[in-house]
Amino acid sequence: MPKHIAIIMDGNRRWARQKGLDVRLGHKEGAKTLEKIVRYANKIGLGYITVYAFSTENWKRTTEEVGAIMLLLQNYLEDYSKRADTENIKVNVIGDRSALSDKMQKSMKRCMERTKNNTGVTFNIAINYGGRDEIVKAVRKIAQEVKEEKLAVEEITEETISNSLYTAGQPDPDLLIRTSGELRTSNFLPWQIVYSEFVFIEKNWPDFEEKDLDEAIEIYQKRNRKFGGK
Repeated sequence: MPKHIAIIMDGNRRWARQKGLDVRLGHKEGAKTLEKIVRYANKIGLGYITVYAFSTENWKRTTEEVGAIMLLLQNYLEDYSKRADTENIKVNVIGDRSALSDKMQKSMKRCMERTKNNTGVTFNIAINYGGRDEIVKAVRKIAQEVKEEKLAVEEITEETISNSLYTAGQPDPDLLIRTSGELRTSNFLPWQIVYSEFVFIEKNWPDFEEKDLDEAIEIYQKRNRKFGGK
């Protein structure tokens, strides 16, 4: 069983357009799928699940769509924190919060505070997240420690960098799943997924089901993870 699964939830807009619906309905349906999958991940004993909810590049979309996504995410955090708490799910939001509204930041803080002592699956939601941006911020943090003479240059290791990322203290993802048939990682967890197994699924995210997660895990379990060795 993998300890940590990362998911690029792709295909909400494609799902809606194929059905002749407003793209906002695709994002709404995708949120329902997410809640179902996280609940199932908790049920089967997964330790960590990290999902790509909104990237730093997503700001390039129309103002209307971005606004709808942000409102959906804010309402999701407010409502979901209550259900996550009763289901023993720990919610953690990763990404650059500084560009988000005060209301959104308060919703994030309340959700994480409410669920911080839960012992089930840790549910990382990447909002305004960019992998390169995360590494840049980690480098700046380490550089500041060197500048303040809290850390010597020769003491910098891979562990130093890992401990400066949003996912500090968590195991790297064993498995990365991307839906909608796209075959790229799109700036998602570039440091953390260097040894992850990739599974690409043709389904759009709103159509993703518990059995699809089971099948991805089965594919992972059949692979021989060498980590660069023989």
